[in-house]
Amino acid sequence: MPLGILIVDDSDYMRSRIKSALDDDRFSIVAEAPNGAWAVKLYRKFHEQVDLVMMDIVMRKANGIKATAAIKELDAEVAIVMCTSVGQREKMKLAAKAGADGYLTKPFTDADITDAIEDVLGPQALA
Repeated sequence: MPLGILIVDDSDYMRSRIKSALDDDRFSIVAEAPNGAWAVKLYRKFHEQVDLVMMDIVMRKANGIKATAAIKELDAEVAIVMCTSVGQREKMKLAAKAGADGYLTKPFTDADITDAIEDVLGPQALA
């Protein structure tokens, strides 16, 4: 059964980039959100289908840190991988405190994305 993914980024390009990298039978893109507030709404609606959230940190309308905390409050078990730019170390520390399980530094390759997912969920998740 494919992993259900919620992609959250305020950049159309980045959402498309992540979606393209996850375009194989191991993944199912459940939904996409342009900001953290929308992500929380979509997670409430699709929580049973979402195994992992790919979350940008810096966004308008509830940044990724606030959205991570809200989603983890709804479901402490869901995996969240933060997507951050180089030089965002302090924000990553805050994201970890909010419940982020892993991170991915932009720019990234397709392999970086699957490696980050594997780091959070384990190699059996992508088998």
